[in-house]
Amino acid sequence: MSTTIVIVIVVIAVVVVLLAAWLLMRQRREHLRVEAAGIRNRAAEREFEVGEQQARAEEVAARSRAAKAEGEVKAAQAAQLAQQAQVHRSEAADSRTELDKEWERANKVDPDSKSSETHQVADQEQPPHRPSH
Repeated sequence: MSTTIVIVIVVIAVVVVLLAAWLLMRQRREHLRVEAAGIRNRAAEREFEVGEQQARAEEVAARSRAAKAEGEVKAAQAAQLAQQAQVHRSEAADSRTELDKEWERANKVDPDSKSSETHQVADQEQPPHRPSH
């Protein structure tokens, strides 16, 4: 065999090896492209689901904020009612004290009352209570 034939065979062998490598790389890239397209398709399909999940989360968060605000309003109303109740209790206690004094005074003034005998001396100095009719 001549050197030219050996060189031609070696060149052809190198070309065949390079062509085979190029074809394998091209096939690998095409496979990767197909795989990437599949991943993108699955991601696009899930995009809608994820959007719905986000919308539900925002809806629940909005309801939570509304409930919290409503609770704060109710708490403020409860505090205001508690304050009004305290004022009414205080007024009622004052009225009860005054009423008890009136009952006591009536018992002191009444000659038939048992407690009037012990307090007649003290009440003689005060003028009798007369209804204003």
